[in-house]
Amino acid sequence: MPPEDCGAGVSPARSQFSTLNEKPLHASLKQWYARPGDEFEVLAGKSLIDIVRGELLIEIQTANFSQLRRKLSRLVETHRVRLVYPVAAEKWVVRTDSNGAETGRRKSPKHGKIENVFGELVSIPKLMAHPNFSLEVLLIREEEIRRHAPGKAWRRRGWLRCERRLLDVVESRVFRGPADLVALLPSDLGEPFTTATLAQAGKIPRRLAQQMVYCLREMDEIQITGKKGNNLLYMRA
Repeated sequence: MPPEDCGAGVSPARSQFSTLNEKPLHASLKQWYARPGDEFEVLAGKSLIDIVRGELLIEIQTANFSQLRRKLSRLVETHRVRLVYPVAAEKWVVRTDSNGAETGRRKSPKHGKIENVFGELVSIPKLMAHPNFSLEVLLIREEEIRRHAPGKAWRRRGWLRCERRLLDVVESRVFRGPADLVALLPSDLGEPFTTATLAQAGKIPRRLAQQMVYCLREMDEIQITGKKGNNLLYMRA
């Protein structure tokens, strides 16, 4: 889920546009990704682009690919476009009081994997087949800042997720087409397979396995070959 609005974000010094609403994780990733000669916050037609590197347009999106569907579909018709997405391989949860002072810090037991990108790709699976589009997944270490606000977020006992902060980038992987993504299927996954056997072989939640299968089907990389009980059977195309 996206963080709740707990205050203004930060603004990278090199941006030529106002970025007062930019969240800290997005701003930090933009600074980490920057190379000499890059341009920032550049208009391409009616679209504002995070980074322009020569003929490559780079968009950094920390969540909700669905918000970019129309923008990306339009841009790839005339430009090379790369979408950059961070996955938290390691997360520290930092609790703060109403004044922002830290009151606690713990390491989350959850560890993200490259495969988590399929949870977002369900919004734009067919875009992966476009020759002008590429996807880069960054495995990162991050802090998730939570602020106590009595009377709000009652399911979390008043703790609001305010923002995410980058600690480090530990791995980067670029996917230039559907064939690169189908390579994420476990090497020991037998065929035909179900979402249950995929989840077991890949050590991922069943929900993520279902999202992975949906995306790869939309990309024509796997196909349904039959049914066993209530479960569909799949094979690589």
